[in-house]
Amino acid sequence: MAEDNNFLFENIPALEEDIKRLSVEVQNYRDKPEMKDASEKELLKEAIRAFPNTENTNVASQANVSTQQQSSNSSFLPDYAEDAPVETKLEIEYLIDCVFKDGIQKALKEASKSPFFVQDAFHDALVKKLYPELKKRGIVK
Repeated sequence: MAEDNNFLFENIPALEEDIKRLSVEVQNYRDKPEMKDASEKELLKEAIRAFPNTENTNVASQANVSTQQQSSNSSFLPDYAEDAPVETKLEIEYLIDCVFKDGIQKALKEASKSPFFVQDAFHDALVKKLYPELKKRGIVK
């Protein structure tokens, strides 16, 4: 399973670049006095929300990732979204897929068109999806 995650992260140049930018944002939030008692997941969530609004200069790779190699996105839905309508769940899953196809910046831009519930659930799902990889890389604890 860990090898599958590595495949997902390492074969998408735009996502790799976004992770580097995200690590800078996490550190910026970690340095803020008002965030000193925040959990690592909360720091990551705030960093995602504040992710730079500049377009990523890298062209996203259209990596051929089979369905077997992708983890089920529904397992990353936050608990409060489990009872949401199917359309809402699908929208959140679509946004997560966008991260792995086009990078975080483009997925956030797409999410900004969605209702606030979907945006919040997407942010929480993205934290759940990215946290293990960022922890492995030492970006979060």
